[in-house]
Amino acid sequence: MEKVVNRSHLRKLVLWLIMITELLLFFSACSAEIPARFFLCSSSFSLFPVLFCMFLFDESACPVALWRTRKLLKNEDSNPLEVRLQTNDPDKVVIDNGLVVVTIENPSGYLTGIKYKGLDNVLESRNHDSNKGYWDIVWDDGAYDKIVTKHVKVITQTDDLVEISFTKQWTFRTDNGSTIPLNIDKRFIVRRGVPGLYMYGIFERKEDFRDAHMYQTRIVFKLKEDKFRFMAISDTRQRFMPSAEDRDSTRSQTLAFKEAVLLTNPSEPQFRGEVDDKYQYSSENKDNKLHGWISDDEAVGFWVITPSDEFRTGGPHKQDLTSHVGPTSVSMFVSTHYTGTEIDTAYKKGEAWKKVFGPVFIYLNSASCDDDFHKTLWNDAKRQLCEEIESWPYNFTRSEDFPLAEQRGEVSGQLLVRDRYMDKELVQAQSAFVGLAAPGYAGSWQTEGKGYQFWTQTDKTGRFNIKNVRPGEYNLYAWVHGFIGDYKLDLNITIQPGNKINLGTFIYDPPRNGPTLWEIGIPDRTAAEFFIPDPYPTLMNPLCIDVADKFRQYGLWDRYSDIHRQGDLVYTVGVSNYSQHWFFAHVLRNVDNSTYQPTTWQIKYNLEDVNETGNYTLQVALAAASYAELQVRFNNPDAVLPYFTTTRIGYDNAVARHGIHGLYRLYSIDVPGNTFQKGDNTIFLTQTRSQGSFNAVMYDYIRLEGPTV
Repeated sequence: MEKVVNRSHLRKLVLWLIMITELLLFFSACSAEIPARFFLCSSSFSLFPVLFCMFLFDESACPVALWRTRKLLKNEDSNPLEVRLQTNDPDKVVIDNGLVVVTIENPSGYLTGIKYKGLDNVLESRNHDSNKGYWDIVWDDGAYDKIVTKHVKVITQTDDLVEISFTKQWTFRTDNGSTIPLNIDKRFIVRRGVPGLYMYGIFERKEDFRDAHMYQTRIVFKLKEDKFRFMAISDTRQRFMPSAEDRDSTRSQTLAFKEAVLLTNPSEPQFRGEVDDKYQYSSENKDNKLHGWISDDEAVGFWVITPSDEFRTGGPHKQDLTSHVGPTSVSMFVSTHYTGTEIDTAYKKGEAWKKVFGPVFIYLNSASCDDDFHKTLWNDAKRQLCEEIESWPYNFTRSEDFPLAEQRGEVSGQLLVRDRYMDKELVQAQSAFVGLAAPGYAGSWQTEGKGYQFWTQTDKTGRFNIKNVRPGEYNLYAWVHGFIGDYKLDLNITIQPGNKINLGTFIYDPPRNGPTLWEIGIPDRTAAEFFIPDPYPTLMNPLCIDVADKFRQYGLWDRYSDIHRQGDLVYTVGVSNYSQHWFFAHVLRNVDNSTYQPTTWQIKYNLEDVNETGNYTLQVALAAASYAELQVRFNNPDAVLPYFTTTRIGYDNAVARHGIHGLYRLYSIDVPGNTFQKGDNTIFLTQTRSQGSFNAVMYDYIRLEGPTV
C-alpha cells in the first residue's frame, strides 16, 4: 500500500512539473513582441487537457490524456522561427516560416508550391505551374481568365510576417478583348508560428472600363493525386474518395450531364457502381467555412478555412462548391451556381467598383499515423476555424481596403412578427436571419452580386447584433422561419468607422389576407420537409447516405415517374401527409430515355362553406425554379387559360445540381369566392415547360387563406 501511495505522489509531482514548465513557456511567449495568439494554440492545446483530466478524472488518466494531445503534431516550439523571404530567384518568390515553405511564381502570382512536413509539395507537382494554385474568373461569353499578374511588391517584411502583392493594371490598348477589364492585386501572407498561408484579392474597375460580366470568381487548389484521397466537408460528409483517373471515359460512364459519372471500372473495386458529381458536395455559404483533404501516408491535412462570408454573394443560403475529386479544393467568392444569371454579375462602363475577396486561410496540420488521425485532423481543423472566426477581422493585413475592427461598425435591434391569424400577440422572431446588404427591394440580397453582406441570426427574443460591418450604405433585410415572405426595414443605414447603431424594435407583417384554411409544408425556403425518395441502388453516392444529405443523391428526379406510374401526384388535404406524399420537386415525367412530359399535380380539399362575394388568397412559395412555368387552375383542369401563371421563371438548376432549394419566390394569388364551390374542390398545378429534362420547380409552402375576418 505504501508503494502505491508513493507512486501516486510521484505521478502528481511529475504532472505539476510539466504544468509549471508549460506555464513558464506560455508567459515567456506572451512577454515577447510576437502576438500571443501564436502561442495560445500550442500551449492551450497541450496544457488545458491536462488540467481538465486532473479535475475530471483520476490522476492515473493524466499521462494518457497528455500523450493523446501530443498525437497531433503541432508546432510547440515556444520560439518559432522568423518568417524569411527569398527573392534571389527572378522566377519565383519563396516565403518560409519553418513550418511551411510557400513558393509563388514571379510575376504571374501562381501558387506553385507548399512544402509541409514530409511533403515537398502538397500541390500536384506534375501539373503546369498555372494549374496548381490559382485565381480564376469566368467572364463574357464563358471566357476563362486565370488573372496573370505582371508585377510583384513586398508589402510587409518582418520576422513575424511577410505579405506579398502581385498586381496587374488593365489598359484598353493592350488588354481589351484578351483579359478581363479589371485591376488585380493578389495578396499572400505567411505568419510566424502559423502552419499555412492567407490569401486575398483586391479587384477594381475604373469608370472608363468597358462593360463586362463576371460570372465566377474563385481560388483553386490542385493537390497531389497520389497522396490526398480522403475528403472532408462536414462531420457527416467525409470519406476515402475515387481518383481523378476513375472519372476518365475508360473507367466511367457520363450520366445526364458531364459533371456526373458512374464509376464502371475504377482503379479500386470498392468504388465500382458509385456516382461521383462535384455538385453533390456543395454547401450553403453559412456552412461553407471548412473543407479539405487528408493524405493518409503522412497523416497530413490541407484545409480551406473561410472565417467570414462578408465577401461572398447571394446571402447566407447561396450554395456553392467546396472540394471534389481531383483532389481539388476551391474557395468560391462569386458564381451563378444555384441562382443562374439572375444574380447580378453585370458591370457597366461608368460604374466604378472595388472589392476585397478574402482573406481565406489555407491551414495545414499533421497527426500520428497510429491514431484515428482522420478524426484528429478534422477536429483540429474545426478548432482552427473557431480561432480564425474569433480573430476576424484580421489585424495583420496591410491593405487600406481591408478595414480593421476599429474601422468598422455594428448594428443591433429586435425583430418581432405580427400575424393576428396565428397569434393575437406579437411574436418574437426566434432564429430569424437578419442581414445588411446593398440597398434594394425586399429579398434583393438573394441576387446581389457586387457588394458586401453581413448576416446573423436572432436569439430567442428576436434580438440581434451584426458586428464588424464595413463602412458603407446598406439596407437591413430579414426572413423568419415559419413565416412567408421577406422583410426590409424602410431605412437606409450608413455605417461609419466605430458606429454602433441600435435600431430598436421593429415589426414584420408577413403577407397575409385571411385565416388559414389549409397549408402544405413549412415556410423555411427549402423543400427538405417533403418526400425525398430513396435513390436507385445502382446510382448511389455513399457520401450522401445521411438523412440530411439524401436529397443530394443522383437521379432522384426520375424516381417521380417510378412512384407515380399510373398518374400524377394527388394530394388530399386532411388525409395526405406532405412528408410522405408530396414529392420534393415538381419535375417532368420520364416517358422514355429521351422524352419528358409536363406534369399536373392536384390538391383536393373540402370547403364546408364558401363566401362567394369574399376574396380568398392562395399563397405559393417556391424554393427553386429552373426554366419553368407554373400554371394554376381551379376545379377545371381543361381550362384553356390558367387562372394564374408565373410565366417562365428561374435558372437555378437546383434539381440537376442536387440542391434542395435555389432562389426563393412568393406568389400571393387573389381568388374571388365564386371560383370555389361548397364541398369538394381541386387546385391543378401544372409545370408546363419540357424543353429539357430538368425543367422543374420546388415548392417551399402552399396555403389557402379565407376572406378577411
